[in-house]
Amino acid sequence: MATTETYVPRLKQRYNDELRPQLKDQLSLESIMQVPRISKVTLNMGVGEAKTEAKVLDAALDELTIIAGQRAQVRRAKKSVAQFKIREGMPIGARVTLRGDRAWEFIDRLISIALPRIRDFRGLSPGSFDGRGNYSLGIREQIIFPEIDYDSINQIRGLDVAITTTAETDERAEALLRGLGFPLATEEQRG
Repeated sequence: MATTETYVPRLKQRYNDELRPQLKDQLSLESIMQVPRISKVTLNMGVGEAKTEAKVLDAALDELTIIAGQRAQVRRAKKSVAQFKIREGMPIGARVTLRGDRAWEFIDRLISIALPRIRDFRGLSPGSFDGRGNYSLGIREQIIFPEIDYDSINQIRGLDVAITTTAETDERAEALLRGLGFPLATEEQRG
């Protein structure tokens, strides 16, 4: 019988081999199964100009698909808002939900390639936890990802990244993200 090698993302391998036992001791948990882990990563790009120009939405979908490595979905307005000139059902954005190995790969690329390319980067805000162990960050320019061809984009767009963990508290989630290598700033660095 021939054995087949299965691919395991680099960050996931490090999490399973080194970080998980270390976090169990650091957080003084009884079981290794209580150690927080990444459950999904959600990328969201709002495209308000899509109500007047359909090509803008197509470009945003293509860029988000390239960044995530998975086809992006069109998000439509759930209700009409007269002040924003939006009717129910109009396309207003794009989103992708990454789970499993794709989520680990994206987080690895975000930490090691994309975040260091941000101009004047001083670390991520440690105050962006939601109280239930999930972390959100906003990226102002999609061009920090090397997959995006700088010459082919017609407009700089931002996107939101929401990292959902199984942690019950923000402290446990912060320990997980710091262990994975997220550059969370301390209060002295943010000043």
